[in-house]
Amino acid sequence: MIDLLGYGAFFLTTALVFALISLGLNLQWGLTGLFNVGVAGFVAIGAYTSALLTTPEEAARFGGFDMPIVVGWLGAMLVAGIAAAITGFATLRLKSDYLAITTFGVAVVVQLVALNAQWLTGGAFGIGFIPRPFASLAEKPILFNLSNLAIVAVVTLVAYLALQHLTRSPWGRVLKALREDERAAISLGKSARFYRVQAFAVGGALMGLAGAVQAHFIGFIAPENYIPMLTFQVWVMLIVGGSGSNRGAVIGSVLVWAIWAGSGALTSVLFPAEQQARAAALQIVAIGVMLCVILLVRPNGLFGNLVERRRLAAGARKTVAQSSGPAT
Repeated sequence: MIDLLGYGAFFLTTALVFALISLGLNLQWGLTGLFNVGVAGFVAIGAYTSALLTTPEEAARFGGFDMPIVVGWLGAMLVAGIAAAITGFATLRLKSDYLAITTFGVAVVVQLVALNAQWLTGGAFGIGFIPRPFASLAEKPILFNLSNLAIVAVVTLVAYLALQHLTRSPWGRVLKALREDERAAISLGKSARFYRVQAFAVGGALMGLAGAVQAHFIGFIAPENYIPMLTFQVWVMLIVGGSGSNRGAVIGSVLVWAIWAGSGALTSVLFPAEQQARAAALQIVAIGVMLCVILLVRPNGLFGNLVERRRLAAGARKTVAQSSGPAT
């Protein structure tokens, strides 16, 4: 029972880290319609930035830094946000598939830099001994995992509430207008490029924060942690939960990660060690089958366009009530 509680805390912590990334992607794609397939690159930027700012070994190598973890997280958001803003400013004139190819290229460049700039990132060996919150509780795994879960849950909740507020604000309504009808929004004096760069930067900052949180939770990062599979996982989480819904981004992340972790545990039991490559492939198959089933049953995801459906339903009820009233 105690081991199960510790694993449950570890599982939820990882799922909420993915939820942070999905919230950033939902702002970019679900709210603004920006097709970003370079998610892994911005997560990596945040992770390496925070690690370089806070890890004592890295601080000694560069002759400074050794900052608190919170400063590392803020630095990760800042650097990842700036990187996303620069990327957006240079590429957001592109549409759909062209933008996707460009952002994928950015992610590949980031991973190659992390792999080859050994003087900065440690190369293929990565960066270890990253400070971990509540490190003094590491000898008590349950308390350690529960404490980290509490921190990640608070960070995710704050990000969720902030995005909910932004979505309902005039700024969020402009982003929706640009997604639905760009020409109409521009005719009202709104700068499409200005608002899209802002949305891309805020989404990238959230991805960088998620990377930093995960780096400090695990205590080690390496370039292989930020392969395109990470981007695939996050996109599946958002699609399953429902693009355009912050609630869907969070619940979809927990659900998909549960299936991913569960299928991994099942295949490791069913297949011997020499067939683990086949087991890993079956994980992807399981996610693909789940995605197909959900899209067949609910094409917009579990919570996709929930607000719009409620608004349309209310409008339909009002129309029926008016049409059934006394004739004038």
